[in-house]
Amino acid sequence: MTETTHQQFPRTGDGDRSPEYRLARNALLGLRQDLFRAPFAYRPLGRRPADGPLLRRLPARMRTAAERLPHAVVGVVALITLMIGAVSGSRPGGDGPALLAGLLCAVPVVVTLSRPIGGFWLSLASAPLTALLNGDGSDWPWPAGSFVSHLTVLVVVALRTRPRTAVWMWAVTALYAVFVDILFGGSYYYYAHSAPMLVLSAFALLLVCLWHVRHTAWQEVTAQQTVTARERSRRTLLEERTTIARELHDVVAHHMSVVAIQAEAAPYRVENPPEELERAFATIRENAVAALTELRRILGVVRAEDYEAPDAPQPTLADLDALLVNVRDAGLTVEKVVTGAVRELPQGVELSAYRIVQEALSNSLRHAPGASARVEIGYVLGGLGVRVVNGPMPEPSLVKPTRHPATAPDGGLRPPSRIGAGHGITGMRERVAMLGGEMTAGPTEDGGYEVAVFLPVAAVNEGDA
Repeated sequence: MTETTHQQFPRTGDGDRSPEYRLARNALLGLRQDLFRAPFAYRPLGRRPADGPLLRRLPARMRTAAERLPHAVVGVVALITLMIGAVSGSRPGGDGPALLAGLLCAVPVVVTLSRPIGGFWLSLASAPLTALLNGDGSDWPWPAGSFVSHLTVLVVVALRTRPRTAVWMWAVTALYAVFVDILFGGSYYYYAHSAPMLVLSAFALLLVCLWHVRHTAWQEVTAQQTVTARERSRRTLLEERTTIARELHDVVAHHMSVVAIQAEAAPYRVENPPEELERAFATIRENAVAALTELRRILGVVRAEDYEAPDAPQPTLADLDALLVNVRDAGLTVEKVVTGAVRELPQGVELSAYRIVQEALSNSLRHAPGASARVEIGYVLGGLGVRVVNGPMPEPSLVKPTRHPATAPDGGLRPPSRIGAGHGITGMRERVAMLGGEMTAGPTEDGGYEVAVFLPVAAVNEGDA
């Protein structure tokens, strides 16, 4: 028995082709897409962006005119090519061929405003016609008008498209020049204009490609900077919320501890309490202890690596005087005004009010050294009003040197390494939003700065107070 083996070769697709084949195929596909697919499609040249660094400084009427500057430049160049083409094509026989030659040179430049690829093909087609109208053949195949026209068309189309299109246009121009020189060059004495065209267009398109690369890189950097700024702002917001959560942990933990202690001691304050009452108080204590345990877990999640628990209790409005003493020692002249009936407020409200005053005075030290400040605390019906305003910064010669300290959570001075660790207006807005209050911040008429805050307080707290 004879066994015959037939070897079958599988059909090869593009994935089995050689890298050279795939490279050539992709190049031809790029040529087709850039120059042959809908070459006369309507693609009007848009206006120049009005938010550029130069246009923003112009008046409104001049800015509107400057938005059309690219169109005006192309129009002026088209007029120049018309004149060059008409002058180079003029001869004693009449002005008709000269005007026609000028139009053949100017039309492709104008067409690039609305149909850039079509303008390129029109420029190639009009070059031999212009040379035939000239008649003497001394500047074949690029008469002076066609030379300027085609060079302009190449630059404009390259600016409006992409570097790959510029490469294909230069390659097609080179093939056209070589073909015309070989086919018709023998009948003319001079046919050396192809070399200057190819050299000048290569340098011009190289500069355009470099501009495209730089412009693309600038756009990517701008987009990255925008994303970075957005992420930095979000990180600042999250850090401030984490700080607020850590501070409120102490407030909530204190109240929950009081609840647990009172629930445990309550049965002993009543003689022979019912068993149901003892179980109820035991349940209250267990829930309070469980809540404290969960609070400690939450604090462990939001605690930063370099976080140090404060040794002193969280500050309240009663500690404002000590804060103002430290600020005055730092060189800021500040006064405090209290209006309304002073009463005890919820500890979260007092802590937020203290931190807002602290951050506002710290900003005054950093941004308006030597200025005076005023702190107003208003106890009003339904809440607490806080207003911190500083005057304008005096002349540099009148500013006293300051240490620019920042205040610590306990009301004392922060060490120099911690200066500027706060998040300014962002932190204030977060604290106000947490309590459902309102806040305004902005410059004053005299050149200073004002921060005004209203923190609502529930009516039941006022009655208890």
